[in-house]
Amino acid sequence: MYLTPPRLLILLKTSFIIVLTFFLFSPLAWTQSKDPSPLSFPTPKNIDHMLFYLQRDPNTNTLIYALNLKENGTINSDAPIQVYWIRYGEKGQKKDLGYIQRKFAYGIDTKALGADKYEFRFVSHKKLPFYLQKYSDKSYHVSVTINNRTIRVARLFIRIQGGSFWLPNVKYAEVEGIDEATGKPIVERISVK
Repeated sequence: MYLTPPRLLILLKTSFIIVLTFFLFSPLAWTQSKDPSPLSFPTPKNIDHMLFYLQRDPNTNTLIYALNLKENGTINSDAPIQVYWIRYGEKGQKKDLGYIQRKFAYGIDTKALGADKYEFRFVSHKKLPFYLQKYSDKSYHVSVTINNRTIRVARLFIRIQGGSFWLPNVKYAEVEGIDEATGKPIVERISVK
């Protein structure tokens, strides 16, 4: 079938509108494009027992949340998650959290819920419970439920724009991971107020 120039132009315009509409109204594209950080963040690689990582403005230093194992390979039930920095903004070295960071910002409070299952909350945002548990494949994962979707967490991102050390201006937080119901990648924003 031969398309005349006016019909070809109409077809191209229609295709462009469909693609643009899909992109603009796709939840993943919308959440990632609205007020993104001006920084380019590295993806942590080859981190032993990493459960998820947290990145935030104003620099690329990254918090690692890793499974805390005893020497015999079993989980440390008193402190199942180990939290530390990878200081990408400096020399990429590993560094423990400071007292203030651990107690008021990035630390977690954990409680056991039974065999191989724990609930934890961030000390800076205690409203939202996260769960660490052993799955059928014998590995541990962290999950959280947001907007009636259970997400296997891979990354948290906190967008900070200004403020002070004690009162940063948090614009939003995002949870990235896999939707456990569909197996597809998902990004959900959460309220931090």
